Amino acid sequence: MISWKCKHTWKKSAINTSWCLLGCSIGDFGTIFVFQMIEHSWSVWQIMSLAIINGLLTSIALETFILSKQMILSLAFKTAIGMSFISMVAMETAMNITDVLLTGGALLTWWAMPLMLLAGFLTPWPYNYWRLKKYNASCH
Repeated sequence: MISWKCKHTWKKSAINTSWCLLGCSIGDFGTIFVFQMIEHSWSVWQIMSLAIINGLLTSIALETFILSKQMILSLAFKTAIGMSFISMVAMETAMNITDVLLTGGALLTWWAMPLMLLAGFLTPWPYNYWRLKKYNASCH
């Protein structure tokens, strides 16, 4: 049975989740921003799908870079994908559902972005805590 009362683990998992959020946000927000700036015929769902994919890719890239300071690059890449992919997918899904609910989707606004980030952080955080507690495994 896992204790959900460990402040140290909540803090460590919050740091891990924040790094993941940074990586996901770069690709996600960057994609949405580009589509706000250009003429296009893409649907909201196409843009959101690409934003999710790009968010996953930039998160994996950032985590691989961070981990490469601690281990060889190939192992850093495998670790970044294997240990945090569920967290990243949950994060991206939460961020983009929040965007759709608040703005109709594929629209960055100053008031919606903090709420997207909050949803993106809170959704995978308990999973990251659980994984850290159960396996003593984290991405950073």
